[in-house]
Amino acid sequence: MSPDYESDLARVRAICMAYPEAAEKLSHGSPAFFIEKGKVYAYVWHNHHNDGHTAVMVKTSGREEQAMLVEMDPDFYHVPPYLGPSGWIGMELNGDATDWDRIEDRIAISWEMVAPRRLLEAGGR
Repeated sequence: MSPDYESDLARVRAICMAYPEAAEKLSHGSPAFFIEKGKVYAYVWHNHHNDGHTAVMVKTSGREEQAMLVEMDPDFYHVPPYLGPSGWIGMELNGDATDWDRIEDRIAISWEMVAPRRLLEAGGR
């Protein structure tokens, strides 16, 4: 779990809210980031159901990519409960030790997966 959840959440929030039409809501007690009137592209879970993880959940292209990411770096990526069967991936937040470049890249990919064409054509972020 992240030693500084509030700081990590603030950083994830800044990344997620930089996208066009980004919004935030609570979903099952956890922050969820979505495109207004659209789909969620990231969640932040902190010890969700006492799982010991503080993580950002983002979409992948599917189970194959999800499995590849976990195999590539099982200390960073994990298959989250509930969202995992739909191809979502969890990325560990560990305060200063967090790989923020990977977090930003995967959030960008997830946002692009749910963004309507008009936002993508407008140049996205």
